[in-house]
Amino acid sequence: MSSLTRRSALALGLGTPALMALAGCGSGTGGESAAAGEPQQGGTLTYLEPQTWSTLYPPAAGFYPNGGVVNNITDRLLYQDPETLELHPWIATALPEVNEDATEYTFTLREGVTYSDGTPLDAENVVKNFDLYGAGDPDRALTVSEAINNYDRGEVVDPTTVRFHFSAPSPGFAQAVSTINSGLLSSATLDRTGEEFGPGNATDIIGSGPFVIDAEEIGTRLTLTVREDYAWPPATAQHEGRALLDGIDYVVAAEDSVRVGTVTSGQAHIARQIEAPDEPQFAVDGLSLHAASTNGVNNGLSFRFRDPALDDLRARQALIAAIDRQAIVDTLFTDNYPLATGALATTALGYVDTSEHYAHDPEKAASLLEEAGWSAGADGTRTKDGKPLTLTFNEALPQPRSREVVTLIQEQLTELGIDVQLLPGDQAAQDAARGEPGTVQVYHSMVGRSDYDVLKSQYSSDNRNTLLNAYPDGSVGDPELDELLARIASVPEAEGRAEASAAAQRHLAEQALILPLFEEPQVYGLTAAVQGFATESVGRPRFYDTWLTD
Repeated sequence: MSSLTRRSALALGLGTPALMALAGCGSGTGGESAAAGEPQQGGTLTYLEPQTWSTLYPPAAGFYPNGGVVNNITDRLLYQDPETLELHPWIATALPEVNEDATEYTFTLREGVTYSDGTPLDAENVVKNFDLYGAGDPDRALTVSEAINNYDRGEVVDPTTVRFHFSAPSPGFAQAVSTINSGLLSSATLDRTGEEFGPGNATDIIGSGPFVIDAEEIGTRLTLTVREDYAWPPATAQHEGRALLDGIDYVVAAEDSVRVGTVTSGQAHIARQIEAPDEPQFAVDGLSLHAASTNGVNNGLSFRFRDPALDDLRARQALIAAIDRQAIVDTLFTDNYPLATGALATTALGYVDTSEHYAHDPEKAASLLEEAGWSAGADGTRTKDGKPLTLTFNEALPQPRSREVVTLIQEQLTELGIDVQLLPGDQAAQDAARGEPGTVQVYHSMVGRSDYDVLKSQYSSDNRNTLLNAYPDGSVGDPELDELLARIASVPEAEGRAEASAAAQRHLAEQALILPLFEEPQVYGLTAAVQGFATESVGRPRFYDTWLTD
């Protein structure tokens, strides 16, 4: 058996460039850019990122600038097709053997695979990878992978066979080993500390993938070069052997205008995060767009319901009724950003339509606020017990147009007497404030992963905890939600996982814990010189089959 269909998967559980004058451009979307002519070998591709990477430790590499690197320097046991979500062999020679309750997974490994430092990718090394990713190491500040649940231990059966044991059913593990969070690293690399996976250490991170990090300018640029002896792509790859490109220059270009101008002028080949207002510039010959689905939790708002401002269900329902999501999408975005109809994208596993809970109704919002004790004063400001209704939103720096989204919400909520503030600061400041009770009442974010477990990743107290359901003192405000989320990741049968996911989505909607805004894509702008460009299942770039025309 060489591939795992969606149905079968369910059964398994399974230096910045100068800004140039803007030119116009052609549009298109899809999983892989159409190729013109026969693939050519050679050339260095220039790729622009809006933010710099922060870690190359795979379990913590979900941030798109991290994942865009890890995806091209590491291999995984399995490969997930971004269009069909089927799983295929990669470093494993076949799909895993899984016992009845999904507590044991056995993989057979390819022979002859090596890391770029020459060390073998064998059973002992694979077990070392997952023993770290499944358990973490607090002493070295290395976290557990949010993609792996109930991990117990790995076992070396023989040099090419590994078996993984779990303390409870782990039906999402087959998909987990296909993600960048499970990127395989050399044994020496796995001995590093969290700090040693960070900036300044990029050239020391050794994977078995088609590219190797050759040089680093901290905060500015990474240079990747092709690995000439690479010979183990997934069976679904468009070619065999080494990657077609000779190298990739990852360049940080924070300003939207710089990324757009540099690509449209031909000084760079491709840029990530082309904002909606700039899309028309790619609508002429010689340029195109690639909008990749992220297949997970939609771009949306998490209401920190334990905060005194939002601890009343009616107050949260009022916010949902007051915010005009359609106006936000129509004003700030394009057709590449469909209005969300639930917590998950329509393409995500387990999707349920809960849009009935997210209707825009300003009159209902005002009534609910009054019922919740937030009365409007003479100047219209809402107060309760003498305190104004003030809500702080984070600026989600990795998400498209977050500041503009919050600004529009601020205008809408001001009409109801609600004061909205935006938390300023760079990514480090945002990360520091994320888990502090009382700092951010409404958290703007999303997460992509093509598995049921993505709901747990986003909302569980044990994972991203975006609702701040768990406080630093260990208390949990909504244990029922955590139980539902844990069930998604622990029921071995597909039907049970789907039911648990649906129950969790309904709970999120009925308790007014979230407001999904839109399905977030990853939008890339390309020149016509770029052929065969593709992304993995949540939209990170994959350059193995990419090539450049003359």
